[in-house]
Amino acid sequence: MVLYEGVPDHPHPGRLWELVDRYGITVFGIAPTAVRALMRHGEDWPARYRLDSLRVLGSTGEPWNPDPYLWYFRHVGRGRCPIVNYSGGTEVSGGIVCGTVVHPCKPCSFAGPCLGMAAEVYDVEGRPTRPGEVGELVVTRPWPGMTKGFWKDPQRYLETYWSRWPGVWVHGDWAARDEEGFWYILGRSDDTLKVAGKRVGPAEVESALVTHRAVSEAAAVGIPHEVKGEAVACFVVLKPGYQPSELLAQELQDLVAQRLGKALRPEVVEFVPDLPKTRNAKIMRRVIRAAYLGQDPGDLSALENPGAVAAISRRR
Repeated sequence: MVLYEGVPDHPHPGRLWELVDRYGITVFGIAPTAVRALMRHGEDWPARYRLDSLRVLGSTGEPWNPDPYLWYFRHVGRGRCPIVNYSGGTEVSGGIVCGTVVHPCKPCSFAGPCLGMAAEVYDVEGRPTRPGEVGELVVTRPWPGMTKGFWKDPQRYLETYWSRWPGVWVHGDWAARDEEGFWYILGRSDDTLKVAGKRVGPAEVESALVTHRAVSEAAAVGIPHEVKGEAVACFVVLKPGYQPSELLAQELQDLVAQRLGKALRPEVVEFVPDLPKTRNAKIMRRVIRAAYLGQDPGDLSALENPGAVAAISRRR
């Protein structure tokens, strides 16, 4: 096992690929957020190193967008290494859904529930969803690493995970299954945007944004709107060589509208140097929203880069 200290792009953007080359790493795991950040430096960096020792690629921490997933597969795995996607949580003591090396995989997907996990996707009525429908990721039976409660706060534990449907753990993620049986995690259900009566996950907006040649990373949050109730605000990190401009912001607004519909056209596009993330590279959307609206962001103990919050606050 190889452990390293520091950030993945210092002293240069090829640091992770250099480690693979130097130590002959065979199984390599990374968060999608880190891949999106490294993509901005181009495919030349992984191409400089010998990566033929790799057999399996892993990923966890955030939902994938197709472009970063395929970049990871093609330029790091060289088109031959399977990506084993994995999603769970600290409070689960492991995974809920995962990929394997013996099942087929599709971009951004999971093969199905992990061993010992009675995972399901429920609609608003607490019924299993049909293929293609988005619902709440739930677990319907006890599992080996089941959390017993929150330290000195048992009621909050019950309200957070067990209050929606009797005897059912509600994880707090949107999920879906397709016609072929592949599973997808689509983001936190409490991050869902509701614009003019239409529900959309932030990952859908962000996936549209990162298809633009100038965009390295993006986060979408909901902000109050007098007419729609809620509007979409996007925070964008640009790739090197691109500069913020009103024209570029309009291009990104039009891109989202083209892909998701005019009702979901972002009200705001803000260019920022970085997005607030946890130490395991999850984007903290609730913190972005609070900072932009001048509200209390709550607990920031897991925040890796406080300067990103200050930069967003200055955009108000």
